[in-house]
Amino acid sequence: MKIFFIGIGGISMSGLAMICKNLGWEVIGSDREDSSVIHQLEKKGIKVYIGHNKDHITSDIDKVVFTAAVKQDNEEIIKTKELGIDLVERSVFLGSIMKEYENSIAIAGTHGKTTTTSMITLVFDKAQKNPTSLIGGMFKNIGGNVEIGNSDIFISEACEYVDSFLQFYPKVAVITNIEEDHLDYFDDLSQIKNSFLKFANQVKEGGFVIANGDDENVRDTLKDCKRDVYYYGFNEGNDFIIDNLEFDDLGYPTFDIFYANDGVLIDNYKLNVFGKHNVYNATSSIVSACMLDIEKEDIKNAIEKFTGVGRRFEFIGEKEGVRVFDDYAHHPTEIKSTLDAIKSLKKNRFFSIFQPHTYTRTKALFKDFIECFDDTDIVIFADIYAAREPIDETVSSSMLCDEVNRRGKDAYYFDSFEKIVQFLKENATDGDLIFTIGAGDVYKIGKMYLNS
Repeated sequence: MKIFFIGIGGISMSGLAMICKNLGWEVIGSDREDSSVIHQLEKKGIKVYIGHNKDHITSDIDKVVFTAAVKQDNEEIIKTKELGIDLVERSVFLGSIMKEYENSIAIAGTHGKTTTTSMITLVFDKAQKNPTSLIGGMFKNIGGNVEIGNSDIFISEACEYVDSFLQFYPKVAVITNIEEDHLDYFDDLSQIKNSFLKFANQVKEGGFVIANGDDENVRDTLKDCKRDVYYYGFNEGNDFIIDNLEFDDLGYPTFDIFYANDGVLIDNYKLNVFGKHNVYNATSSIVSACMLDIEKEDIKNAIEKFTGVGRRFEFIGEKEGVRVFDDYAHHPTEIKSTLDAIKSLKKNRFFSIFQPHTYTRTKALFKDFIECFDDTDIVIFADIYAAREPIDETVSSSMLCDEVNRRGKDAYYFDSFEKIVQFLKENATDGDLIFTIGAGDVYKIGKMYLNS
């Protein structure tokens, strides 16, 4: 089998490419720009072309896989169709691979997918279950974004964008939360909830759903679910109850989890990552493992050893007493959770540098973005990262900045990363904290500052 990946440098695509390579297939691909991920693929013997060109597609290729972000006018896609080569969208291809595993776990939700998938992977690793895992971020515990095991267990994120997760039929579905997002595809929250219900109902017979019962949208979505649903959360009415939450002097949480039906303590847990949102992520991982008969000691050891995923509250470095962190948060709720977690860190002033992700999301959630920076001292806005979209001049980072200033916050807009770095050099002092936030390339600012 010879398979070609268009956009092979993407997190999910690169992981799939590695899985295919491990299966003994010949794997090649292309991407619009070079990256560290591509270098990792090349070290594994995968040929990668930088740039898209129709000449990359040859008649000896058996299958071409592409992502939803690749447009149909891409010349490699056009050539694939001309030659009659099997053309498969990424989620469809992933779904076909997942079917080969008896025990598949798919983690869905507006927020927390990558962290939860990483936590579950670590738990199964510590229990020596040898899973195959596909993670939407760089997880240092496995040395990247993919782990190739030798068991019947497959763990993967399940993204709702363009209904990708409807290609999956897992044994276990985890739903962390449901909010308005990806409004360049979905019309409204009702449509999003309907898609999540379809996903939950595609769980295999005999399987089950594990869901955040404190999330009203999740509750409302799953009331018509045809599979067994086990809820977790702080509130009464959940099947697994989180209680006795405390934070130590470093800001790390400890908490208990109880079986609601008999009040029996499962265990006490300590995390080495910040924030209440990570308590929810950890609990979904713990419940998943408990339901799949993983030993309690293995669960606890794995959870306590988890120290995060790349671009999720990641410490980048320190310069002259100024600490620099980065986070992938790109939705107002995620940003609020990140900023709330930062409260536990000892600091002088807190600089938030935010790069909005897509024009549609920025426009649809404009008011929420304005309000989510109340817990920061200085807010800096970079230009919107367009991603898959054309420029929309009706919304901008400058507009966001103006509105945040009207709320009485100290906010600034700069039209280049270089200008932001210069501002930080002139204003950040010993004891301050810099946090880059966003799903685009805003993380580069922190590295530029540290190297300046």
